[in-house]
Amino acid sequence: MTSEEIIVYGTTWCGDTRRARQVFADLGIPYRWIDIDQDQVAADLVKSMNNGYRSVPTIVFPDGSVMVEPSGYQLRQKLDAQKSN
Repeated sequence: MTSEEIIVYGTTWCGDTRRARQVFADLGIPYRWIDIDQDQVAADLVKSMNNGYRSVPTIVFPDGSVMVEPSGYQLRQKLDAQKSN
């Protein structure tokens, strides 16, 4: 992971994950996508960050902050704040 990279952990079947990925697409913001159904190490990491739950999307930002299952509005606010820094 680089200091500039946003990582989105999710699944292809999750509506919240699809919504978050659409926000990134709408805003033209690059990110690294990791499907936890295809990557057991990533799935275990997500569970360790979420008290044993596979909560997706789990989004890790370059500043070390994490958002879990954010609404579209919450995610846009965070991304707007990151742009202004």
